[in-house]
Amino acid sequence: MKKALYPFAFAIVLLASAFTFVSSQNWKIAEGYSVKFSGSGANGIFKDLKGQVVFDEKNPAASKFDVTIAVNSINTGNGLKNTHAKGSKWFDASKYPVIHFVSSKVTKTATGYDAQGELEMHGVKKPFTIPFTFAKNGSGGTFTGNFDVNRVDFGIGDAGGRVDDVFKLQVTVPVTQ
Repeated sequence: MKKALYPFAFAIVLLASAFTFVSSQNWKIAEGYSVKFSGSGANGIFKDLKGQVVFDEKNPAASKFDVTIAVNSINTGNGLKNTHAKGSKWFDASKYPVIHFVSSKVTKTATGYDAQGELEMHGVKKPFTIPFTFAKNGSGGTFTGNFDVNRVDFGIGDAGGRVDDVFKLQVTVPVTQ
């Protein structure tokens, strides 16, 4: 009788494990990524993006993003603007060296995906949603997102003036397995 239970127990364990294995893919951020920002008074790129990307197109709920951008990597194409942007009146890069986003939930939308989580800039943490698409290409793929960030919400600079409060971001991140 006990021997007859072994195949049954094995089948139960196998069936249960089929639901516990997560097929999420760990992706490595590849060269050629782009983090561009634009607004009246300032535009440019951030040149240093790092982080962990776990993403599964078929199971977005198992996905997770934890990425940082080095503030010192800002490049506006103007050395004086770069120095000013890194200074204490704006990003204050010496005190707040990174911009950090950690997702808490990834969902499928009609046009792609939303990564909901927490964005931290200039020592201020706020709930934030990043809409994005993912295009798989062989053993890699590319994440693309276009969204707005209100710098004043994060205490970066003063409201109004010659620089827009809201900046448009265009993010393109190629990844490999």
